Amino acid sequence: MEENNIKPSAASNFIRDFINEDLEQNKNNGKVHTRFPPEPNGYLHIGHAKSICLNFGIARDYNGLCNLRFDDTNPEKEDVEYVDSIIEDVRWLGFDWDDRMFYASDYFQQLYDFAVQLIKEGRAYIDSSTPEEIKNQKGTPTEPGTNSPYRERTTEENLRLFTEMRDGKHEDGTHILRAKIDMASTNMHMRDPVIYRIKKATHHNTGDKWCIYPMYDYAHPLSDWFEGITHSLCTLEFEIHRPLYDWFLEALHLENRPRQIEFARLNLTYTVMSKRKLLELVQEKYVSGWDDPRMPTICGLRRRGYSPESIRNFADKVGVAKRDAMTDVALLEHSIREDLNKNAKRVMAVLNPLKVIITNYPEGQREEMETINNPEDETMGSRKIPFTRELYIENDDFQEVPHKKFHRLSPGNEVRLKSAYIIKCNEVIKNDKGEILELRCTYDPETKSGSGSTRSVKGTIHWVSIPDAVKAEVRLYERLFTVEDPAGDEEPDFKKLINPHSLEILENCFIEPEFSKAKSGEKFQFVRQGYFCVDPLSTGEKLVFNRTVPLKDSWSKIEKK
Repeated sequence: MEENNIKPSAASNFIRDFINEDLEQNKNNGKVHTRFPPEPNGYLHIGHAKSICLNFGIARDYNGLCNLRFDDTNPEKEDVEYVDSIIEDVRWLGFDWDDRMFYASDYFQQLYDFAVQLIKEGRAYIDSSTPEEIKNQKGTPTEPGTNSPYRERTTEENLRLFTEMRDGKHEDGTHILRAKIDMASTNMHMRDPVIYRIKKATHHNTGDKWCIYPMYDYAHPLSDWFEGITHSLCTLEFEIHRPLYDWFLEALHLENRPRQIEFARLNLTYTVMSKRKLLELVQEKYVSGWDDPRMPTICGLRRRGYSPESIRNFADKVGVAKRDAMTDVALLEHSIREDLNKNAKRVMAVLNPLKVIITNYPEGQREEMETINNPEDETMGSRKIPFTRELYIENDDFQEVPHKKFHRLSPGNEVRLKSAYIIKCNEVIKNDKGEILELRCTYDPETKSGSGSTRSVKGTIHWVSIPDAVKAEVRLYERLFTVEDPAGDEEPDFKKLINPHSLEILENCFIEPEFSKAKSGEKFQFVRQGYFCVDPLSTGEKLVFNRTVPLKDSWSKIEKK
């Protein structure tokens, strides 16, 4: 299986060791078949991207198959909007499932039939206890549970009630179907877990055909078995569920059972990964939506300018571990810088403009300055930039009273305009309030870039020609939270830790004219500023750029230590 020429991962890990062991023993007839099984109750985030890359990557590297399956067993929280977004995100990451897209709801009839089999074999029963009574029956991690008074119902009565539940003759909460395992088990999940509950809710895939729905712990292992999954890869929180996963497969006498293997989920600094918390941010309008570029969702990262290659490379660098740990978000930022440094065209953009008039440059004259598009890739060629008498430079590139190490523009000082001339500041024009309006400068016509001039100065700054400049809005995004672990226990309300400066909107920015027709999602490096992409909401009337990441890369410095 080969998706979009994605390179196989050479990294070994304990999951591959297990698979190699199974292949050596000729289990599953030498086949490897995985699946990515999201619940369609929210948008996918960067943690899911790790799982996607792992499941599809394992299948690819072993010449196997990987399914996309929606574990849609809770109609009250699921929606076709989430289904569509998941399909788009997995494809965008570069993976394909051919004709192997499934839903757990595709198997509702088989799951029901298997539940009937469990009842007939005395391995499941209808419990009519209240939710509070069932909770009390469960016991505690240190104390055994107690049997339900309905545990010894006859097979005939259990079958009758289960049929009535299916036929809608009972209300929500009146009955449940429980597996009959062991109320004294040290594993709380084995204490007669719920298999089915009544939910008179419309399902996004099956409509109103069913009013009873299987629990995830029951539907998941059987869905794996129905699809011929050989290795069921899941995150560590499901390790304690594994005995129940295996119990259902054994209790139903199923052969060629899938093997569940757990790995550490992705935890990222300055980020929350809980779907519930992300939904709160959206619903309470702390962010503009699931695709807000500050969100860790795949659609948010895409809108911010992340590439699928950078996310796949990030997943490879994080690797697969057996124990949970916190990954520095700087590694994710390093991955996109590494990608864009090689592939993004350089652009001159002024975000906080200061007007410069070159007094000795002829009025009405216009030159075309040549500059390379990407010094990392000669094949990207070069482009022409208009140069005129009036320019914008970055406000921060001028200091009226410069500090000792300031080597940019100041009164009496010279700098080079990138790909153009050396200029000197001669006069500062201010308004009545003492605010700087413009700078009056002169240029040295003998110092044109590429002319062979040997004269040099310490500073080089970027610029744009005022008559040709295109106005744009630029959105500077920072990390959404102010602390490394906003989901920790120190602050019960994680929303109090939101960074009030996570978004700064600059409405008076100017870029080179060539990029006025940049396409949605197109990525650039703004010279000396950072990496940016065109926001999908940009229009012909309003060009909007989102900052993906600044130029500074703290992770590369960490790696070099």
